[in-house]
Formats: sequence, C-alpha cells, structure tokens
Amino acid sequence: MSHPIYQTVIVGGGFNGLFTALHLAHQHYPRTVILIDKNERFCFKPLLYEYFDGEMDSSQVVPRFEELLKGSGVIFVQDTVQSIDLQQKEVKLASGNSYNYSNLVLSLGSVTSFRDVEGAQENALPFWTQEDAIAIDRHLRNCLYTALKTEDIEQRRKLLTVVIVGGGPSGVEMSATLGDFLPVWYDALKGNKNEIRVVLLNHGKEILSGDVNSHLRETAEQELPKCKVPIELITEAEVTAVHPDSIEYKHNGKLETLFASTIIWTAGSTTHPLILDLPIPKEHRDHRGRLTVTETMRLLDFPEVFAGGDCATVQNSSLPATAQVAYQQGATIAHNLKALALEEELKPVKVSLRGTLLKLGLDKAAANLADIFEIVGTPAHLIRQATYLTLLPTPIHDFKATTEWLDEEIFTNHIGSNDIGKKVVQAAEIVGAGVVGVLAARKLLQILGSDNNNNDT
Repeated sequence: MSHPIYQTVIVGGGFNGLFTALHLAHQHYPRTVILIDKNERFCFKPLLYEYFDGEMDSSQVVPRFEELLKGSGVIFVQDTVQSIDLQQKEVKLASGNSYNYSNLVLSLGSVTSFRDVEGAQENALPFWTQEDAIAIDRHLRNCLYTALKTEDIEQRRKLLTVVIVGGGPSGVEMSATLGDFLPVWYDALKGNKNEIRVVLLNHGKEILSGDVNSHLRETAEQELPKCKVPIELITEAEVTAVHPDSIEYKHNGKLETLFASTIIWTAGSTTHPLILDLPIPKEHRDHRGRLTVTETMRLLDFPEVFAGGDCATVQNSSLPATAQVAYQQGATIAHNLKALALEEELKPVKVSLRGTLLKLGLDKAAANLADIFEIVGTPAHLIRQATYLTLLPTPIHDFKATTEWLDEEIFTNHIGSNDIGKKVVQAAEIVGAGVVGVLAARKLLQILGSDNNNNDT
C-alpha cells in the first residue's frame, strides 16, 4: 500500500513562484517545498535594464536561487520541466527525474512571441532573461568596435543603427536606455556618437497601447526625443521579415527596408508551451490560453493545483501581467496552501496596484503614483529604483542591494533641489516603497534641508 506524498512542488522561479516559496518558508509551512527552475539565478526583470547598462551588478538584479533560499528549508532544483501530468500528480524533468506532489503551483510565466514573422526568431535579439541581456551586450560591443575600424560609411551606419521592435513598456524602456547609454559608450571609445541611430518600430498608432502604462504615453513621447541620441519613433509599422542586417516592414501601404546590424525584439509574449499542453478545456482558459483560476488561485478542474503570474487569469478580474501582481498573488497562494494543510479557510486574492513606473533613460523615469500625481525625470528615477529595490526577494538581499544603490545613486550622484527631496518622499509613501525607501527619501530631504540652511548663513 502506497503512502500519500505530502509535498508542494512549485514550477517556475519568477516573481510568483519565488515569492510563493519565500512566503511558505516565512509562514513555517508544514510540508516539503520544492522549487524547480531551469535557471541558476532569479531574474528581477524590472531592473534588467540596469544590469544591462551597468547601473547595477548581477548580485543585485540576478541573484542565485540558492542564495535567496538559503536557510529557508525550500529545496531548489535546477532543471527543465519536460511535462506535467495533472492526473498522476507528477512533474517530469529533462534530467529524467520526476516529482510527485500533493499540491502544485504553476508559475511558468510567459515566453517571447515572434508572431511568426519571417526570420525574427533567427535574427532578432529578445530581451527577457539574463542570458538575453548578456547576448545583447556582447553583440552591441562587437558592433561598436567594428564600426570604429570601418571606413565604409554605409557599413558603419548599419553597424551603428539599432532597431527595437515593439512599443510596449519593454520597447520604450529599452530604446530610452540605449538612447542614453550607447552614445556614452561609443564616445568613450573615441567614436562619433552622432552617428548612432536608435529606431523604435511600433505596430499600432500609439505606443503603450492597452498597457497598464498607457497613461504615461504622452510623457514617454515627449521624453524619448530628449535622449542623448533622440529616439526615432515609427508607428503603424507592421514588421514582415527580419534579416541578419535589415528589417522589412509595411508602412503607409509601402514595403520599407531599414538596414541595421542590431534588431531587438520586444513585441510581446505568449503563454508558456507547458501551460498550453495541459488538459484544461478551452472554456477554462482566456483568449491567450492562460489558465482560469478561482479567487483563491486554484484551477477549476484540479483544485489541488494553484497558478499565478503571467500564466493565469483570475475569475471576474482583469489584472495586468506585472511583477507587482505576480508577487502579491504569490503571498495569497502561500497563505492558501498553508490553510489547506491545516484545514483552515482559504482567502480570495487581493491585489493593490500602487502605481506604474517607466524607465526613460539612464537617470530618468516617469512615475504615475496611484493615479494621484505624476513625476518625471530624476525624482521618478529615484523612486523607481527605491521601489523596486525594496521588492527584492529577501530582507538581506533587499537591504544589501538597497544600501549599495543608495550610497552610489542618491547620496553621491543626485543631491539636487529641495523640491526633488519632497517629491521623493511623497512618491515613496504613496507607492509603498517600504521602510528603506521612505527612510532613504527622508534622509535625502534632511541632507537637502541641511545644505539649504548652510547656504543661508
């Protein structure tokens, strides 16, 4: 006679999966917890631009799972999930190992969608993971160094042209980052930064359309041309093919070709293949194939299975696929898993949308805070950094990364006007940046006030 296995398996170590595991550990969950992810490191995607452009290092943005889970009791397994058998309650891995579960948490997120565009998957560079960031960094370095040695004007122009496909938040943030970052980099190499060209191609009429950041559209459109290399925005551009050194698109009824050695793809995502393969009926999915879950985050057909983040949609709710939604859902999933184990009442998920933050360059951002007011420029940059840093997965990692950043970013580089300090304080309190963020903001205000007093005497 076989004995039941009382262990919870979490598939996927993104925001939803990792935060579920950490909350279970914090709540002294009475069952074994196994977290499975194919990567060695957690990727804090909102700060991946800072990792890419060198503003923050790998220990801050892509810390190792083992470091984050140290002392938690959570078992981390680095492996690729090959299949999920909901009937047999078994997760099979590429290594040949398999895990049975009493409860399963699906946190697989989403994957890059190349929309069946000819040559896109082969020739465009996605920006989704640490590996993607490293690949883009290496590719751009090679283009800049090669351009320095290239006398042919047309060839050099091609090497120094970067096209970003997709005018969603990732495309806007990437183009703004490159618009500020590349000219500084190339200038340091003694190249002519004025030769650099950054183009943002968007399929629709407006950038950030249908996105949680849509209310920041006007601000983004105003700020993109102010980058060190002004961003060229081409809307209503339907990409038809991507080649190694060019991109084709339809614009105003004409087929256009833009020559560029770097084409970065940020034109959307799609549901993870493993989620699409699950035996869940169409009526229990949304139009993208994501799993419909109850208000307690459980599958309708398999109540022992929970799902959150980008691979799930909550009944009678329309939440954006963002980090702040995913980690808050993780807290609810953890609570309900423990409630099941102790035969207590489950609670419905409640997500608080605190505001939206959009990176618009190396030291610039836009922040819409709880729909109360908007901040642009350096103050918004400070709030964006402080807010995300205080959301890092563990208190130790959070404190270390935050103090490192505060020392370099706020107290060294950005002591400005008293108005900036006041806005940072207000924004931190509204967004809910956490104790560290608010204390840092108040410290900044104190320093600014002290400087002003000294100037008055």
